[in-house]
Amino acid sequence: MSTFSTLRRFTVLSLLARYALCLSVSVPLAAPSTAPTLSPSLLSLSIEQDRWTDWSGTTSRNEFVFNTMNNLVKLTGEPPQFRIGADSEDRTDFNPNVQFVENVFPAPNPTTPYPEASNNIVGDGYYQAAQWLPPNTHVIWGLNLKTNNITSAFLNTKSLVKAFSSSAIKRAGITLDFIEIGNEADFYGLSLSDYIQRWTAFATNVTAAAKLSPSSKTKFYGGAFALSSGTTTGFSPQGLITNGILSSPAGALITTMSQHRYSGSFCAGSGGLLQDLMTKSTIRSNLTVFNPDIAATRAKGLDYVLGETNSYACHGAPGVSNTAGAAIWALDYVLFAPQIGISRVFLHQGVGYKYSMIQPVALTRSPLDGTTLATPLPAHIQPQYHAALIIAEAIGRSGNTRAIELSVDDSRTSAYAFYNGKKLARVLLINSDAFLTTTTTPRTSTQISLGITGSGAPKKMTVKRLSIPFADSTSGLTWGGQTYETSNGKVSGTLKTTTVDVSAGVSIQQTEVILLTFY
Repeated sequence: MSTFSTLRRFTVLSLLARYALCLSVSVPLAAPSTAPTLSPSLLSLSIEQDRWTDWSGTTSRNEFVFNTMNNLVKLTGEPPQFRIGADSEDRTDFNPNVQFVENVFPAPNPTTPYPEASNNIVGDGYYQAAQWLPPNTHVIWGLNLKTNNITSAFLNTKSLVKAFSSSAIKRAGITLDFIEIGNEADFYGLSLSDYIQRWTAFATNVTAAAKLSPSSKTKFYGGAFALSSGTTTGFSPQGLITNGILSSPAGALITTMSQHRYSGSFCAGSGGLLQDLMTKSTIRSNLTVFNPDIAATRAKGLDYVLGETNSYACHGAPGVSNTAGAAIWALDYVLFAPQIGISRVFLHQGVGYKYSMIQPVALTRSPLDGTTLATPLPAHIQPQYHAALIIAEAIGRSGNTRAIELSVDDSRTSAYAFYNGKKLARVLLINSDAFLTTTTTPRTSTQISLGITGSGAPKKMTVKRLSIPFADSTSGLTWGGQTYETSNGKVSGTLKTTTVDVSAGVSIQQTEVILLTFY
């Protein structure tokens, strides 16, 4: 074979490897009537309660956290909501002699380098720290139900309400939207009827302490369960509704049902593979399991949220939850949720957690294995933060953004169209095929053509890319050529986008995200 023939064959094979697939994606020019409206705070945060003041600050705000949240406010006009709770919610008690918080932590170990506090004693300043959140933040706060200490619940409620009545918090427009009584009570060892009885007693006491009424801004979260029973007899929204939790005056103040979900567990040191986490079908099956609960909740005119969720339970799996692949997962996971009736998704965060979007303070131990660091690791973003940025930009500031999932005949490609009202504005493309540092074949690309037809169909679009070195990279990501991996959490670098004809389509690599904006 001649050198020319060999070269030509090599070139053809290289092109075939690079463009392994061509896809055509049909994009409706106008939003279908069934397209859900997305909240600007669709992606919100659940904060482990024992670490709350690390996130907020005490006598002054945590500037790094504030900056990272403000990046999102600039894109949507609204900050993420904050749910402060989780496991340590049920280990929190009040002491008026404590200024902010006194924690007792168990010893760290390689699987859990930053364990939750076994005791979390708080004072008035703990709740007052909410003043350091971005202005107009909506807050959900959890109270201890597990230890069955109704006096503690009363004292914490009084302090919580006093803080949110303060001039500093009111001036900032920060509101207490919900009180959550108990975290994952399906693990308490109670029967459902015993749980409802205990919850109702506590909620009645909290209602009196906080002076709640049907006209109050503050209401109750219902549920906050970890397991999806999908039945009318188990710990689920269906079970709560069927067994009468809404019938008491306190229960009537439940306006939102919350459930928790993780894609797997690292609690005993058994993590999942990164591609497993990112897989499109797995993401959908992990969410659609809630369909019966969502339907039952909506039938009662109540809202439905995932009040705590993330990749792998027990703070994430090393080499998975802290990687760029987790950002791919979060994008698809959070954007698919509204398609089945979930109005908001709270990604759980802590200090030293592998799955956190942000490490809010300096770390002295490795978040991967608990070993002592020679030099403290400063506050920084992790790859999953890019999911929050991209979702915020895709939703935008219109206040009336609707979105649909687009049909894509490929198990590794997802697509969503975003509409300002009814008008097509943007399309987000997600390639979840994991390109790893251990991958030995060339990085492939998929050519996508967009089928947008009809009068007024856009002719031009800008292309903005999330550049990812590898799915298992823990840094080095850029969004439109800019980096948020900075010491202060603010963006750095020059924005880089390209403008192309819609008819030309776009090429997307393995482990890449592209936002198309039409004009």
